[in-house]
Amino acid sequence: MELKGILSISGYTGLYKLLTQTKRGIIVESLTTKKRMQAFATSKISALEDIAIYTDDSEVPLYDVLKKIHEKEQGGKTINHKSSGNELKKYFGGILSGYDKDKVYVSDMKRVFNWYNILHGLEMLNFEEKEEETPKDEVIGDETSKNEMIEESNEK
Repeated sequence: MELKGILSISGYTGLYKLLTQTKRGIIVESLTTKKRMQAFATSKISALEDIAIYTDDSEVPLYDVLKKIHEKEQGGKTINHKSSGNELKKYFGGILSGYDKDKVYVSDMKRVFNWYNILHGLEMLNFEEKEEETPKDEVIGDETSKNEMIEESNEK
């Protein structure tokens, strides 16, 4: 799953895909309705890849939070973002037990759950791709290094 280029725009519901940049802002396309619009530079625009959730120790990237929800729900939809504040806090605590209760508000939780359900509905939650790519790259790199070391020792 790639969060790059997926945006949230303050004052507008849903998620948007970045298309291009203009002098006065950016052109985006709604992920759900496919309608295009201009988001002006004065709008508060947040890229999902840059969002993190505060914990007692550090910050957890949104990607990791979405992955934990996906694992908990076994690939299904999550709690409705319109549920009561207590239900949302309890559910969020089950996903990210060390979240900072002073900095993470119910409105933040609602956004995360809403975003997850939007991405789930569009079948954009594919966490296996990223996990599979990383080990292959590491193995190839390790094998190359081992082969180079063997060739060097054979030359001596």
